[in-house]
Amino acid sequence: MRRGALGKLLVLAVAAAVLVPLVSGKWASGVWPHALTVDLSGPFGDASTWIVDNRDSHWLFVYFLGHLSNGVVVSVRAVYLCLLALGWTGVTALVTLVAWRVAGVRIAATALISLLVSGVLGMWVPTMQTIALMIVAVLASIVVGAALGLAGGLSERMFRLLRPVLDTMQVLPAFAYLLPFVMIFGIGVPAALLATVIYAAPPMARLTALGLRGADAGVLEAVSSLGATGRQRLLSARLPLARKELLLGINQAIMMALSMVVIASMIGSAGLGDRVYQALASVDVGSALAASIPIVLLAIVMDRTTAKAGERLGADKSAGPSWLRGRFVWPAVAVVTALAVAAGRLTGSLVWPTASVVDIAPPVNHFKEWMVDHIYSGIPVVGGTADWAAGFTSWVLNPLRDGLTALPWWGALLIVAALAWLIGTWRTALTATVALALIGVLGVWVPSMNTLSQVLSALVVTLIVGIGVGVLAAGSARMEQILRPVLDICQTMPQFVYLIPVVALFGVGRAPAAAAAVVYALPAVIRITTQGLRQVSPAAMESAQSLGATRWQQLRQVQLPLARPALLLAVNQGVVLVLAVVIIGGLVGGGALGYDVVAGLSTGDLGLGMISGIAIVCLGLMLDRVTQPTDRRAGKGA
Repeated sequence: MRRGALGKLLVLAVAAAVLVPLVSGKWASGVWPHALTVDLSGPFGDASTWIVDNRDSHWLFVYFLGHLSNGVVVSVRAVYLCLLALGWTGVTALVTLVAWRVAGVRIAATALISLLVSGVLGMWVPTMQTIALMIVAVLASIVVGAALGLAGGLSERMFRLLRPVLDTMQVLPAFAYLLPFVMIFGIGVPAALLATVIYAAPPMARLTALGLRGADAGVLEAVSSLGATGRQRLLSARLPLARKELLLGINQAIMMALSMVVIASMIGSAGLGDRVYQALASVDVGSALAASIPIVLLAIVMDRTTAKAGERLGADKSAGPSWLRGRFVWPAVAVVTALAVAAGRLTGSLVWPTASVVDIAPPVNHFKEWMVDHIYSGIPVVGGTADWAAGFTSWVLNPLRDGLTALPWWGALLIVAALAWLIGTWRTALTATVALALIGVLGVWVPSMNTLSQVLSALVVTLIVGIGVGVLAAGSARMEQILRPVLDICQTMPQFVYLIPVVALFGVGRAPAAAAAVVYALPAVIRITTQGLRQVSPAAMESAQSLGATRWQQLRQVQLPLARPALLLAVNQGVVLVLAVVIIGGLVGGGALGYDVVAGLSTGDLGLGMISGIAIVCLGLMLDRVTQPTDRRAGKGA
């Protein structure tokens, strides 16, 4: 392995010795040369102008997109009116009973408490608006994702075509989805919902294709030998064998849709996301918390329900008491729900009664102000959060940004090529290098290096803290139990929510954006690290113990080397999650590419927003390739 690495470095050194003098002589060093850039703002500007000029007259808008927009509005409004007609008692009873039947008593209790808490916090109507949007968006995402996954799972050529598209869609920041939909559909529900569908469909498509392609070949052969047609093989073998992947795809589509619904509040999507966004604009931590709690509870209920449904699917034993089993289960649910609706109508209130609302905003804001007064600055010796943010900016972010900016453009390409080739194949190195070069071609080299400095600094902190906590949790079952609910809440909380307390404690700037990214990415890194270390072979651990190895030696020489794939996956997921929140940090002074995407969205500048979005995709693709090793067998012969 060492010889292979030295050989790759030698090849790169020879190539650099030949090419660097040539490119330096022609285009000089420093930042990306202007002669190698392509201005795409003109074409994007022309496209934006054409959309605006033809939105009310062209057949594409009049006969297709217009009907699509109307269909979205009618669907969401119909679901919302149904929820209002059920009343708070009917919705609570229906959701609780369905959760009981599908996922068991514990999840039903969680659903009941979640809806009651939403009402007590005064968020019943926004919660119903969010649920209505979620129902339509998730159903559309599942249909679109399943159709694409079905095509990719049954056709190798289609799978190869879909894979780069899905990769791009998953790396592209959520903000970048909003801009083209706003240009086409304007501000409102249609743009928000369709952007949500595009954002949430890729996980469903990928997992569906994965499940269909991973079906047991022996079972498929047996079915074919019985004379089954292609359709019969699909319905009787492939889809049942891919059941776990399909349910996981539904689960991921739900979580992605809920995350995007909050972000889509920027373009007129009503509901809980709009309340969070308004609170962010005014740094109202209390109101933000009141809207964030129902979002987190909804995410937990949806996540647990779909996960539990997957475990119970195919089991003989149904959830719930004896009266809630068998053929009469759903009629019983309908009867109890109807009784609950009738009881609600008798009380004279279809929405949550205002007399039962508790306003938590004032005490939460008072607590926030107390924290700001006492820990924002002026603490002896350690300083305050504002001092920490300023120090992190001065000692970490600024030097890293200045170093990346001052690095010759060809030097950056060589470093990326070396890192990607050392852990992968020449195809990996070529992909990473071309992705970085495209950033320069787009003319956003300097802001991209600024964004890269924020991502790298936040990633280092995330990995140090996340892997450290993961190691401790892997060695202590009690600590893992304590961390589990905290990690569940952090993983289900939308990205926007992290920005509000961070801004309150650290102010605005690049450091708060990096801090929010660290908090958002930590749960995934901790979980993956803990799981990887726990899955190390017990035989290897017993062997090390029998040889007298200490706890530290077992960790360093046995667990960490054997858990290397999981640790590398943790690094990769940390990169993706940190990048996502650093971009959203443009809302709180993060600057660079994130600010350009937000500015393009707020001003309707398609060129600025899309160019920055494409640069973010390239940055994410490059970071993915240099942090995730490629299977050598896949690149054999390269």
